[in-house]
Amino acid sequence: MNSLLKLIVAGTAIPAILLAATETASAQMAMPDACKSASSMSGDMKMPGGMQTGEMADHQKAMMESMQKMHPAMMQGMMAKDPDVAFVCGMIGHHMGAISMSEVELKYGDDEQAKSMAQKIIDAQKKEIEGMSAWVKEHAK
Repeated sequence: MNSLLKLIVAGTAIPAILLAATETASAQMAMPDACKSASSMSGDMKMPGGMQTGEMADHQKAMMESMQKMHPAMMQGMMAKDPDVAFVCGMIGHHMGAISMSEVELKYGDDEQAKSMAQKIIDAQKKEIEGMSAWVKEHAK
């Protein structure tokens, strides 16, 4: 297991990765301020091994579980020797994570507009995964 994956699994890198992602986003794709709450960056969570989630609600735990499944799948996909295959395989893992997070919204969410967005994400990402999977089957050597 590479060192980045070890850090993520250990849970020590998650706040730093999330912070870096929000800081490096382009101006057009910047993370909304409401998504950058101090509580979301608290150090009160540890990932597998000593799964300590503090006072997380069920939906938060489910989202974290989705992320835990998504990151290894993305990283494994991105290890392909061909850069195009690595990109597409990594994106398949990423899209699978988006579907999983959207399913959490459908299960726990109350807002009909948010639930509608989640369903649209599921529908679109499944179609994209089908297309990317077909591309990989044709192009991966």
